[in-house]
Amino acid sequence: MLAGQARTTSRELLRAAPVLDGHNDLPWALRKIAQDDTIAAAAVLDLSVEQTATHTDIARLRRGGVGGQFWSVYVPCGYTGHSAVTAVLEQIELVHDLAARYPDDLRIALTAHEVETAMADGKVASLLGAEGGHCIAESLGALRALYRLGVRYMTLTHNDNVPWADSATDEPAVGGLSDFGRDVVREMNRLGMLVDLSHVAPSTMRDALDTSVAPVIFSHSSCRAVADHVRNVPDDVLSRLAGNGGVCMVTFVPKFVSEERAAWDDALRDELSAAGQDPSDDAVWAAGLRSRAARAPRPEVTIDTIVKHVEHAREVAGIDHIGLGGDYDGVGELPVGLEDVSGYPALIAALLERSWSTEDCAKLTSRNALRVLRDAEHIATKL
Repeated sequence: MLAGQARTTSRELLRAAPVLDGHNDLPWALRKIAQDDTIAAAAVLDLSVEQTATHTDIARLRRGGVGGQFWSVYVPCGYTGHSAVTAVLEQIELVHDLAARYPDDLRIALTAHEVETAMADGKVASLLGAEGGHCIAESLGALRALYRLGVRYMTLTHNDNVPWADSATDEPAVGGLSDFGRDVVREMNRLGMLVDLSHVAPSTMRDALDTSVAPVIFSHSSCRAVADHVRNVPDDVLSRLAGNGGVCMVTFVPKFVSEERAAWDDALRDELSAAGQDPSDDAVWAAGLRSRAARAPRPEVTIDTIVKHVEHAREVAGIDHIGLGGDYDGVGELPVGLEDVSGYPALIAALLERSWSTEDCAKLTSRNALRVLRDAEHIATKL
């Protein structure tokens, strides 16, 4: 398909099958902007107009053809025990506050049917995803309470292990899932809450697939065969999604999708640390970027990089088992052409130019994710 025609078709397709994105960290970004004032966070920016401090606002969601969004109710790993439970409750309340503040644009959705109804009514269906199993403080009762409050997936770990599951970015401790970890997965199945395997170790992925009787998701992960990063999904796991019914929602995070970019950033981090500077300091990092880029150009990550991951996931998992999870407002920058949530039409146009059918693109944007939600709900009625 020619470029001009692809852009037009992309817009038409997204009106019929809007994006249901798996992961957006706007709630935590607003909390940071509000300097941890969780009551003020929903009003700290006017999201009805385009903002410069975030990747996400309602104006750009509309331009991007986003009709549904899993808002991450994220809790940093530094919060533990009761403080983690409190923090996730505050984030859940923040998303509900946002929906109440922008009723013409956002609507809380708890089921696949409610997502479809919201989309049909011209709203952005707003779902909640808890990022990090530490937020339940090893309590199945807390897990049930999160579901009652609207949480429809939980990422089993974040960057650190939890006592019952290993993370991809921590030293192995459990060897996958513990017995209690399997109980968590079973309880999520019983509730109809999706098991999210982004962030977890491959051993945890495999144990969860062995345990879950409902489809799992990766809310924001890409393909390890394309870019060998620990946050990505190995092919043997991708290949199991067809049998499980799950979906891998490809993410856009530059260091996850490009080995060259990850190596460049790691080298800068090492340089700064060797000089006694803190790479996590935004000002230090920005100055370091300018200095190193003058000596060694930073590898560019583009829409084509993301297309490679989407197409590999389609090849290994199958067209019915892929989706999109940008991770907007969870990272400092995104690929060229996908700098904010308005970029989805350009990605779909790129796929159409590569002879993807409109039906296959619609499965990628939302139909696969909706099926997974519906299947999890149906299975829960039988457990």
